[in-house]
Amino acid sequence: MDVLVAGGHGQIARRLLRILAAHGHNARGLIRNPDHVADLEADGAHPVLCDLEHDDLVPHIGGANAIVFAAGAGPGSGPERKQTVDYGAAVKCIEAAQATGVDRFVIVSSIGIQDAVHAGPMREYLEAKGAADDALRTSGLSWTIVKPGVLTDEPGSGTVDLSTGSGRRDPVSRDNVALVLYHVLLADNAIRAEFELFDGPTPAADAVQALLPGSGPVNVL
Repeated sequence: MDVLVAGGHGQIARRLLRILAAHGHNARGLIRNPDHVADLEADGAHPVLCDLEHDDLVPHIGGANAIVFAAGAGPGSGPERKQTVDYGAAVKCIEAAQATGVDRFVIVSSIGIQDAVHAGPMREYLEAKGAADDALRTSGLSWTIVKPGVLTDEPGSGTVDLSTGSGRRDPVSRDNVALVLYHVLLADNAIRAEFELFDGPTPAADAVQALLPGSGPVNVL
């Protein structure tokens, strides 16, 4: 499988790229800073230089079978950049997938989108992520929307809880998020599934396999 990961130098993205490479897949990370090339190469991934805010992505799609959007404007960025990255760059990746025939698309979203209007300083971020999710749902692509909880750097347990609409603010390790993304890419039943992701009791592969195909959000305990 050839997977292009947008936001390729991000903490979740690099974990996912390492997993993909370790399992023999063609792992390609989309980055805008050439100083990050060596890091991705050390992960076993192939760096692809492209600035999603300014460059045309289409020439960089190559032979991708799937695109994972794991990019973000990051902490401290203003509302304008949240629109150009968290929303605008996601839409650019969706449109590039449509233009080049890449059907499989996975997006790393966020918990709390349904209550963005009451999210205080997080409102602009959550609104941008929500708009990107809406664009993906109506894209015609084979999509999956993954909404991690509060991210931590704890070592991954390999076990998770997939749920929906819970309103929870529970933690999830970045290791576990990357592992779930990997299994989602391999699971046809995860197409058109949308779920929140927390640390929990169920092995990641089993939790993903329990998703109901095309049903949208489900509870998996």
